Amino acid sequence: MNKILFFAALQEKAGKESIELDVSGKSVKEVKEFVALEYGLAKINESMTAINEEFAANDDVIQENDVIAFIPPVSGG
Repeated sequence: MNKILFFAALQEKAGKESIELDVSGKSVKEVKEFVALEYGLAKINESMTAINEEFAANDDVIQENDVIAFIPPVSGG
């Protein structure tokens, strides 16, 4: 099982801070596609992804018990 964390606008849109899914063996891209459809997060592709607190690329593969975080771009002034 994997924990998927949402931050900022993604958290607001999903209505949850986190979800638990078994996505081991899937790529980051595949997880983004599933989550985008399941939770209506069309802008998830613009977000940075971290696996176990380290930034990850779309072709990185999720392992069992990994924690995945989706962090949208944030602007400020």
